[in-house]
Amino acid sequence: MFKVGVATFPLDYGKCPFWLFERMKRFSRAITIAIIEEYGKEEFLKRLADPIWFQSFGCAIGFDYNSSGLTTITLGALKEALRGLESDVEIFICGGKKNSRKTPDEIREWGSFLGWDEEKIEKMVYNSKISAKVDSALLQDGYQLYHHNFIFSKSGDWIVIQQGMQPENKTARRYHWLSFKIKSFTKEPHSGIISQFKVKRPLNLLAKESEKNKKICLELATKEPKTFLKDIKIISEKSSHLIKQKRFPFFVEMEMKDVEFYHHPVEKEKFDLKRLKRIIEKIHFFNPKNFEQLLMIEGVGPKTIRALTLVSELIYGAPPSYEDPARYSFCVGGKDKTPYPIDKKTYDEILEVMEKGIEKAKISNKEKEKAKRRLYGEIR
Repeated sequence: MFKVGVATFPLDYGKCPFWLFERMKRFSRAITIAIIEEYGKEEFLKRLADPIWFQSFGCAIGFDYNSSGLTTITLGALKEALRGLESDVEIFICGGKKNSRKTPDEIREWGSFLGWDEEKIEKMVYNSKISAKVDSALLQDGYQLYHHNFIFSKSGDWIVIQQGMQPENKTARRYHWLSFKIKSFTKEPHSGIISQFKVKRPLNLLAKESEKNKKICLELATKEPKTFLKDIKIISEKSSHLIKQKRFPFFVEMEMKDVEFYHHPVEKEKFDLKRLKRIIEKIHFFNPKNFEQLLMIEGVGPKTIRALTLVSELIYGAPPSYEDPARYSFCVGGKDKTPYPIDKKTYDEILEVMEKGIEKAKISNKEKEKAKRRLYGEIR
């Protein structure tokens, strides 16, 4: 019978011990090279983009299974482990906990090294930037991003692994992206989001249920900015006693008291209307053709998105999704079917790839056995 536990991510403070970091570098280098030789670099990227596999990988190379530090230290060790070997493995790691803001420059450096033209390089920089913008503005779940890694191959495939923190409850949440699974940056683009627990009513504009809301947001900002500014002023000034509910074709005004939306976040929201006016006028000037273009306009952040979303919901009756897209940080299910039955397919895939990587790795048999024990200890 399988034994399954929970992997939680309490925030870690302090530094990883030197002896442990050096050991993780050696392990991750050996296992990574072995997996790339066995399965190819695209498959290695695919595995890193799987939050459960990544968790198992971090544990196998020696880090605590239940710490937010697994993300930052594992990726830091992997980046250092492959330093000088990038041309051989054709995998390039940019960014990190302390180097997130340097990610664009690192992408450009490696792009130039590979002989890419400027258009291709800037496209990769764009991919890095929009993933961070999406996870901070379109998915407002209370976690502040503090770690960002952009990892790509010579062929142009890429992944993003970034992590946010919530100091109030001292937990972290990890977001994974995989380029060849993304159909839209603004509609369910993640390969996985893993968290200790579900957030109550986050703003999730990535869900398909939010499409109508986003459509109205775009129209308000580009075609009817004066109407939007008038509406948001009404909401800001009368948030606790909005006009009684009225219904016309394609138009709804919502009353806050004694109705479904009584506990809407608008009750506590305060907008800087002058600054918001400047941003909306800027959006109107640039006239974005879709929500992705709107999002990438400089100055458009979480608060601008919330303002547009609130008007779309409260005035025009188009609610966004408030469902948290994160999955719990259980590995492959529970023996008592809590929170869900054991996922045998995922279980077997983790074991197959990690076992082959460990076996082929050029490390001692003793180290291999220790890595296996940590791996099995994490997923069972």
